[in-house]
Amino acid sequence: MEVFDNIAISSRIRLARNVGDFKFYTKQNSDEDALFITSEVRKVLDKFDLFNFMSLKDLSLNECNALFEQHLISKELIANKDISGVAISEDESVIVMINEEDHIREQCIQEGFNLLKAYRKISKIDDGILKNLNIAFDENLGFITASPANLGTGMRASVMLFLPALEFYGKINEIIDRAGRAHLTVRGLYGEGSRPIGSFYQISNQGTFGFSEEEIIDLVTDFIFKLCSEEKTLREEMLVLERDRILDEGRRAYAILTNAYMLEELETMELLSKLKLVCELGNMAILDEKGYQKLYFECGTAFLKEIFGDKKKENVLRAEYISKKIKNLVRRR
Repeated sequence: MEVFDNIAISSRIRLARNVGDFKFYTKQNSDEDALFITSEVRKVLDKFDLFNFMSLKDLSLNECNALFEQHLISKELIANKDISGVAISEDESVIVMINEEDHIREQCIQEGFNLLKAYRKISKIDDGILKNLNIAFDENLGFITASPANLGTGMRASVMLFLPALEFYGKINEIIDRAGRAHLTVRGLYGEGSRPIGSFYQISNQGTFGFSEEEIIDLVTDFIFKLCSEEKTLREEMLVLERDRILDEGRRAYAILTNAYMLEELETMELLSKLKLVCELGNMAILDEKGYQKLYFECGTAFLKEIFGDKKKENVLRAEYISKKIKNLVRRR
């Protein structure tokens, strides 16, 4: 829904699957089973001619953390580094993690508000896995998963939202309550256990048991649509009533991002969000929305170390890198 593209940043469908007759990783007596599962899943994925596969044991911890900052892998996958792997499509929209909390975690991420497109795309991968592997399934419980919360379809549908207006008007706690009543949950930028940063929130279904995949998508979509409508209305009001404040904060953010000698990671994310909001006033313009959104992970510690190593202090490198990027991505009017 393009009308909400400046509110709903991305949509994700994630599927949890486990190979039958094998214990969950936390219950396994040796790594042999985990390595066998990796081998079997790779055979299936190779048929799609879509993925680049990486064994995490072959990556440095910093390389793994850089992938986490990009929302490509989870902390749980890194925790299982010695036996886990990940397959990532060339455009990074489809990711399959192996030996995470579950044996297989499939996910598809699409730009904007489009859960159905993400679902259709990941379903093709899932069909291949279900056809070629003995996936644990019970007629009453559905897909057998490591967490009881994922029993049933094993599916999580989530949308990343930019909600500065709802945050400004103190509506977030109300949204969390409403989401809970609708069987949904609200999380921060990096999912479960993370706090909100830069007015970004993830909203997803709480459980999967008792719902079909289509019902989950409809449930999340209906709630997000109403929430985006509320954010849009409040944002239009805020951009008028709080114009001077937003303009001042946005210009200050631009000045700091393009001139600071040192920048901390969380500080940078907050400044990027203030600048993002002021661009809606028309005083400035983001020339490449996708490139701008990448800055939220490109300012991450692990990403910077991968690009520059330890040549300079992290905060100095961050300021230099972000300054050059902002000057190319944002135009002042």
